Amino acid sequence: MQQLSGLDATFLYLEKPEMPMHVGAMHLLELPAGHRGRYVNDLRRHIAARLPATPVLRRRLWWMPLNLANPAWVDAVPDLTQHVVEIKLPRGSATHGDARTLMEEQVSALHPVLLDRHRPLWKMHVIEGLPRSATGRKQVGIYTQLHHAAVDGQAAVALANVLFDLTPEPRDIEIRASRRTRTFKLDMVEMLRGALSNEVVQVARIVRDLPATLGTVAGTAKNALSARTLLGKGSGNVTLAPNTQMNATVTPARAFAAASVPLRELKTLAREHGATLNDLVLMLCSGALRRYLQQHGTLPRKSLVAAVPISLREAGDTRPDNQASMSLVSLGTHLADPGKRLAHIRAATTAMKSTMGRMKSILPTDYPSIGVPWLIEAAASLYGKAKAAERLPQVANVVISNVPGPQVPLYLAGARVLSNHPTSIVVHGLALNITVQSFDAAMDFGLMADGAAMPDVKALALAVDEALDELRALPVPQVTEKPPAVSRKRPVSRAAAPKKTARAR
Repeated sequence: MQQLSGLDATFLYLEKPEMPMHVGAMHLLELPAGHRGRYVNDLRRHIAARLPATPVLRRRLWWMPLNLANPAWVDAVPDLTQHVVEIKLPRGSATHGDARTLMEEQVSALHPVLLDRHRPLWKMHVIEGLPRSATGRKQVGIYTQLHHAAVDGQAAVALANVLFDLTPEPRDIEIRASRRTRTFKLDMVEMLRGALSNEVVQVARIVRDLPATLGTVAGTAKNALSARTLLGKGSGNVTLAPNTQMNATVTPARAFAAASVPLRELKTLAREHGATLNDLVLMLCSGALRRYLQQHGTLPRKSLVAAVPISLREAGDTRPDNQASMSLVSLGTHLADPGKRLAHIRAATTAMKSTMGRMKSILPTDYPSIGVPWLIEAAASLYGKAKAAERLPQVANVVISNVPGPQVPLYLAGARVLSNHPTSIVVHGLALNITVQSFDAAMDFGLMADGAAMPDVKALALAVDEALDELRALPVPQVTEKPPAVSRKRPVSRAAAPKKTARAR
């Protein structure tokens, strides 16, 4: 029995009509010249051929009696007519908007619809009726949905590596016959035995690791306070976030917008300014948020704080589950000078890495689950109904996630993928999620917002381009080479040898 981990199952318990817990992406595809027929049929055939290599698409939930503990995954045969569906835009839509805007509208409308928990937790929407590409070829959009209980960002990338190809001609994938006995349902005795066995294992692990965990937590807390002292009161990440329109109780409505920046140029700018690519992603988000809030007259004097997911996944681990935690980074939005803001972000990410480096080894992704479903579901409902997001202090204002993706052209069922904008989740108190993924020659931004808190999220997406212009105008630090040091040591006589040898620094 493959019972869901505590972290995976939490996304199920938190899900409510106003808080869908699926992630995915908005793709724009260009079909081959002379393409005939409906692309949705091409995609269904392609997915059917790849299903044996994608276990995450061939399983569904099996719930414990009385929802006593975490559910388990069981095998399922997906009906591709239900999981890969076609949406035809009204006639004439192609002449009343560009492809990206038309797709953003569809994603905003489709994202609030929950996935059917009686089926495998994924769905693909093929959007027909988009304007043709610059080369005159037909274009289609695809909006994918994958429940966060099944994958995290890097697991979704691993799944994409199986579904997508490097050439228009789909590659042959070696399918090895599985020796595992398929399980399409579990009886009550097996479920309870598995749940109790998992409970014992989790409790034993906690007891075994407790001394090392306490030592690591104490050392990390000391480092966090030291980093806060060194960086100054306004630069550290250990602080409460200011109140903004993003810190609201979310509704079932969603507003989605996309943006893209050149990847090669961003890498060059990072190298010139001695920063990481992730630093510049945060810088672009910071500049866009500062400009957006200034336009609304609501820019706080205190810096916004971003909740930034960190991966706990070991290199080469492609298991389809969640292995991530969350850290905090101050965005420096209170600083008008972009140079000072970039320095602030670099200091904040350095502080985050120093405090979170040791913690990654002890952060749990699984824990005892008996009784937990009731507690989490009740707490999530109470938090939303009481509008606690508006009443309680928040530790962050926005979620910003940077997921490494393929930096080469990709194809899906013979069609060239032109863009890949991630779509993610918003929760009570964090009504804006900015997820960024490198793809081909671009960094694609996906901005998902609550429709009531930020109905004009498109303006924020446009501000990303203005933030890039601000970054381009930033003077490049001049690195001057120091002249070689000239030795001024006097000759030492044999009779007067030095008493101490200077240590090399």
